[in-house]
Amino acid sequence: MNQISDASFSEELEKQGIDGSLVLGHPSGLFVLFFTEMWERFSFYGMRVLLINFLTSAIISGSPFSGWGWDPIQAGALYGTYAMLLYISPIFGGIMADKYLGYRYAIVIGAAIMTLGHLFMAFDTPLFLYLGLGALVLGTGFFKPNMTSILSEMYKKFPQKKDAAYTIFYMGVNSGAFFGMMLCGYLGEKVGWHWGFGLAGIFMFLGTLQFWYAKPIFGTVGDPPSKTNLEQKATVVNIDNPDDKPNPFTKLDSILIGIMTILGLGFAFNDPLSKIAGIDILSSLQIGTLAGQNVAIIIALILFLFVVISRLSRYTKVVRDRLIAVIIFAFFVIFFWMSFEQGASSLVIFARDSVDRSLSGNSLTIFNVINTLLTVVPLLLVTYVVIMLTKKTFGKAPLSNIVQFICFAGVWGVAIWMLYREFTAESSEIAVSWFSIMNSFFIITFANFVSKIWDSKFNPPATVKYGMGLIIMAIGFGLLAFGAHGIQDGIKVSMIWLILAYMFHTLGELCLSPVGLSYVSKLAPARMIGFMFGMWYLALAIGNKLAAILGGQIEVITNQYSLSTFFLIFTIVPIVAGVIVMSLQPILKKLMHGVK
Repeated sequence: MNQISDASFSEELEKQGIDGSLVLGHPSGLFVLFFTEMWERFSFYGMRVLLINFLTSAIISGSPFSGWGWDPIQAGALYGTYAMLLYISPIFGGIMADKYLGYRYAIVIGAAIMTLGHLFMAFDTPLFLYLGLGALVLGTGFFKPNMTSILSEMYKKFPQKKDAAYTIFYMGVNSGAFFGMMLCGYLGEKVGWHWGFGLAGIFMFLGTLQFWYAKPIFGTVGDPPSKTNLEQKATVVNIDNPDDKPNPFTKLDSILIGIMTILGLGFAFNDPLSKIAGIDILSSLQIGTLAGQNVAIIIALILFLFVVISRLSRYTKVVRDRLIAVIIFAFFVIFFWMSFEQGASSLVIFARDSVDRSLSGNSLTIFNVINTLLTVVPLLLVTYVVIMLTKKTFGKAPLSNIVQFICFAGVWGVAIWMLYREFTAESSEIAVSWFSIMNSFFIITFANFVSKIWDSKFNPPATVKYGMGLIIMAIGFGLLAFGAHGIQDGIKVSMIWLILAYMFHTLGELCLSPVGLSYVSKLAPARMIGFMFGMWYLALAIGNKLAAILGGQIEVITNQYSLSTFFLIFTIVPIVAGVIVMSLQPILKKLMHGVK
């Protein structure tokens, strides 16, 4: 692909009504999206890292550190349903944006609803917790799919720049996750849960304002679709691929999809209802000892397989084979996220209850130095980008830049207060949430290295990358199983095992996650990209729900067997899945019909 000069790039952007000011060789609009996503991820991960810890912490009357005293099974049931719905709601939010709202209004609506959700959660009552989680699911549905849609629309005439743009955007995601987990987590654990949940809401609100006031930078990108545009999309024909023929849903397809949707959502809501409130809305479906909610999800799965197989049979051979390849990839991704997402449930409980986090003397000094570097260096780099963006866009979007300045002044203030508090303490205990930032830190550290391998002659096939992702991630759990082997009550594990585990989990993620999304876009016909991404996110939703269900069993399995046995489950299952998917390389290569 031919490169384009900065001057030509800027000129072409201006022709589209987009601000042509370039920051680090990319449109200023990319960095507005970078920071909008950063503050949303700050809020999302800042809340997420506290949720399981808060729900399962002991009840201490009148204390700001009092949790709700739930057992991990109850907490996992609630979190699992929340995480599951987060991956389903964007399917509907994307449709609303495409047909009615436009990407920009959908993002603002989603961000506003999420701000309300974070506000609700700061009140720490059951009603407001459930309202807050519901608002976060609804808001994410509008927000999540449309950020990347705006980015894609900005770069639709510059495909040679798109990979680099997505890499920069991905850094925004991880920067937000990093600072959100560090600062919200610290406030929640060291000052009080309300402060942590509240800080997440403040930055969600400021991030919304920052994006709203940046409208002049984007021109008409992301505006509501006109009637003409909708009609043109509906009549698009892929002249380059005559096999890509319409395959409309039959009335039977629609009915079965409706039934399986009701059953799937019934399972999602019944799981926490039955475990927390003792209300089983699916008890009438119980067969013998098989719970009604399990019967419902089995029926939904059978109907799903029937619809998928019947639809596949109606496609031409090449399209059908490629879609089968996507389904195989989606199936194995369930095993990855089922294990990887233990970071939001069982690993939080493990870090709190079983890891030696106490520091004093030299160990405290060394940790404070490392923590200062981890905090200040990324903040300096991101602040530099803010300054660059402000220089280029202050004349066009001054209010957006002022809000951005307030955001960073706030982050610097909380960060400096945190570091000062730790440096002046004689002894301390590392916050549970601190370990969760390792994932974002290792992504930022290793992402460029891994991408260079994929760009070299050593680039392996997709199935090998998949298998590597599963096996490398499993090694992290193997290290935890080894570190926890033979420990007894009252004895805690060295933190090095958890840090190493997060490193291997991240390396596995870098091997598998970007590859999966890439192959969905390559293998699915242009007409079906949205539908197949919907199937992909359904697989992620299932993986997240399974992760929370299994993570909730940490105390049960530890009491019956051992903590080491619990981690061995997430060592053995992904390794077996990884070996199987790599052995399918000849079959998948044939199914992909030349797609690489």
